[in-house]
Amino acid sequence: MSAPETAGAGPVLPDRHVYGERGAPVTVVEYGDLECPYCRAAAPVLRTLVETSDGQVRLVWRHFPLFEVHPYALTAALAAEAAATHGQFWAMHDRLFAHQDRLTDADLRGHARALGLDPDEVAGDGAQRYAPAVEADYLSGLALDVRATPTLLVGHQHLHGLVDLETLRSAVRAVLDGDGQSGAGEGRGAAPTEPVPVQLGTRPATTGDACGTMDG
Repeated sequence: MSAPETAGAGPVLPDRHVYGERGAPVTVVEYGDLECPYCRAAAPVLRTLVETSDGQVRLVWRHFPLFEVHPYALTAALAAEAAATHGQFWAMHDRLFAHQDRLTDADLRGHARALGLDPDEVAGDGAQRYAPAVEADYLSGLALDVRATPTLLVGHQHLHGLVDLETLRSAVRAVLDGDGQSGAGEGRGAAPTEPVPVQLGTRPATTGDACGTMDG
């Protein structure tokens, strides 16, 4: 159901990781962290939303690794980008969520082999070539004041943490009815043209259903 991905070469496309029909009228943008347990819990809900939408909804993943909270989030994101160049972003995405306790470089190499990928491209120095794509996603999240994962953009709504299926469907209906912005995330959150310092706090958010940071 997922469309081919483009990453690792040429300009970074903000909507390169799409699950569902690329031409779907409603886009749900997820800013996520592959080491975040709440992103893992949200994944099947989001898949169900797309799969039961009759082609009306697509999901776009953007990386927002909380690297000072989750020590393996950044390298996991790089591994997913490497897999994307071989059309296996969602396969790696699902595998890393299924094995969140196995995200060291040695583990990532094992995941690469399981998917038939070159381990030296997915982990270690070889994966660093994909850093600009992860950084672009991360900077776009900062520009949208994303501070926790998962953060979901549906039209004008920003939803944080664990969201139930009916809440998501209600947000989608609002977009389809014209009460929200159609195609959320289209052209929104593109990385700034000038470099922005990458800074995150280290204290977790206190919402209880999201991973995040707090200032101070």
